[in-house]
Amino acid sequence: MAKLIKLDPINVEVSIQTNDNLLSALLKKDLSVMKECGGRGMCATCHVYITEGMESLSPVNRRELRSLEVITTCTKFSRLACQARVLGEGVVVEVPSGMYISEIENIEDLIGRRAEDNILHPITGTVLVEKDKLITRSMITQLKDTQVEASDYLAKTRDA
Repeated sequence: MAKLIKLDPINVEVSIQTNDNLLSALLKKDLSVMKECGGRGMCATCHVYITEGMESLSPVNRRELRSLEVITTCTKFSRLACQARVLGEGVVVEVPSGMYISEIENIEDLIGRRAEDNILHPITGTVLVEKDKLITRSMITQLKDTQVEASDYLAKTRDA
């Protein structure tokens, strides 16, 4: 049986099957969600906030809990969309604003421009560059280092 969930701040409702995860709802609406770990609950790239209906979701499992612990923007309302299965009605999901660095095609082209949105770390979800801030060469170096660090981390978790 289908369940209706609401996505904020875009104010869109999505119908998904009972026991489907929230990630499937986000992908149905073509939202920029990376699922860097392939939906295994090992990265922060599908991190969302549940503003209503937490009780209508599956409980947090150990893997999700471990991943949430490293997300610096985590709150008691945080879930990984790939792990949270919809069991009941009334779920409202807030999608954090920002883009993850592995979504950026050519990092060098960003030098001297202002960030169009927050640029987020793909593992911890921390803001590396705030929206509307000027992107400098030193920030680009940091972003490249972070990209390598994230790639290494995710490669290790895939092999484990």
